[in-house]
Amino acid sequence: MHWEIRGLEKLSFRERQAVMLKESGRSSEDIAKILNLGTSSVATLLARAKVKGYQIVGIIPDNELGLSHSLTEDVQEDE
Repeated sequence: MHWEIRGLEKLSFRERQAVMLKESGRSSEDIAKILNLGTSSVATLLARAKVKGYQIVGIIPDNELGLSHSLTEDVQEDE
């Protein structure tokens, strides 16, 4: 499985940095140190990003679900 972050284009550069670090499991304190910001600034960046509506989406390939062939092949067979 891999994760996709949708809506990053809506975010400022700093908001993107904060979101990427947060979604990779970093704490607000770690993010603040990495970005050379205060924790309240990190909280503000993350709050603004949330309001702008980015989404985290998990992508699971067919083979990880135990499917032997893709669902598109099923559709083609039905036609």
